[in-house]
Amino acid sequence: MKTVRTTAYLLLLLLWACPRAAVAVEYSLPDLYRVALERSEKVGIARENVTFARLEKNRAVAMLLPKLTAFGTRQQYTDDRYNDLDILIQPKKTDVWGVRADQTLSLSLREFTALSEARNDITRAGHDLDAVRETYLLQVARSYYGVLMATKGLDIANSNLERVSKYREAASSRLKVGEITKTVLLRAESELSGARSDLVRAQNALALARSSLARVAGIEGEYTLREEPFRAAGEAPLTELKSTAYASRPELRSLEEQVRIAGQEVTYARGAYWPNLSMAGVYQNSDQAPETMTFNDRSVYGALSLNFPFFEGGLRVAEVQQAKTRERQAKLQYEDARKSVGMEVESAYLDLATRRGQLKFLEDQAAFARDNYRGVSRQFELGLASSIDVIDANDLLVSSERQLAEALYSYQLSILSLEQATGTFMKGVDAPSKT
Repeated sequence: MKTVRTTAYLLLLLLWACPRAAVAVEYSLPDLYRVALERSEKVGIARENVTFARLEKNRAVAMLLPKLTAFGTRQQYTDDRYNDLDILIQPKKTDVWGVRADQTLSLSLREFTALSEARNDITRAGHDLDAVRETYLLQVARSYYGVLMATKGLDIANSNLERVSKYREAASSRLKVGEITKTVLLRAESELSGARSDLVRAQNALALARSSLARVAGIEGEYTLREEPFRAAGEAPLTELKSTAYASRPELRSLEEQVRIAGQEVTYARGAYWPNLSMAGVYQNSDQAPETMTFNDRSVYGALSLNFPFFEGGLRVAEVQQAKTRERQAKLQYEDARKSVGMEVESAYLDLATRRGQLKFLEDQAAFARDNYRGVSRQFELGLASSIDVIDANDLLVSSERQLAEALYSYQLSILSLEQATGTFMKGVDAPSKT
């Protein structure tokens, strides 16, 4: 009895000492989107650009507010000083303190132009963030479907190995009864070796795809994937898709804001021709010892000044011309990007149409290949088909299954690519806010 208790105690101790098996986390595609957005450095950089733009707006607001300055001085001497006429010329103690308010504005109100420019820059940075998100999440989707495709490839390789193994066993049995030659068995052995090699390649491809997804999405630890339901794409006209893209693509909306900002920069530069109005208000308290000094007083005063830079060597002209050049560049960049977006939409549209047309054909081909293999295998067992027929039927089945798997996942990616091209991709993503 003591031995049993000791054994049980040792088993419990061993189980406690062994590390717990890592629990695999299951991710759907939306789950991967959320994890990726939280952990992506590129998205983080774009988000910081939005923060920076908001701080620039705060800076522009600060330029519209007066500056308040508190001041104070104290002078202390050992004693009072008098002149020859016994008049006090240097008191023993002097205290001066007060508050000053200063404000400088251009008569062109260019400070308000700068504020409007800063607000537009926040909008532009937000569109840039959306563009970074779309590009990045499409990469995540590609890696996700890459893992699913590699998983399907491994399943196909396992099934192929199973079929070839049965074919080899059947060939061995028929050789024993003299129904086939040694050459047929050797061919079966060769096919079995090739199937095993294909299995190793499929395993390595899956491992590489999983590693790539983990790196792209920022996944840590073991994980499994939940396959998304098959999506069928709509058939909207190409002209409608292009119109949607022109109105929705974040890259175009960002460039539109850049055109507005460039125009505001021209207005801001022209504002330098106008004079600046400076205003100041001061409250001051002066105390001197002895208290009978006439300078002991409180005072409030204000000042207005108008500054007009008359000659600056052509600086303002150069700044205005530079601003106009940047505005023209911004307009050209927008037009060029608009043309590129149109081409991207058309390319994605045609690619999706091509894959949609291939899908039905490949489904029929895979169904035929499965029926064909079953029929040829039965004929081979009955001695009505040759080994070459079996091998050819199996090769056709493997090829058709791989083509169908690639077409299915490529079709899903084509849908996402078209959504990205039209600027509607993020509508299907539960993304965090831009803040």
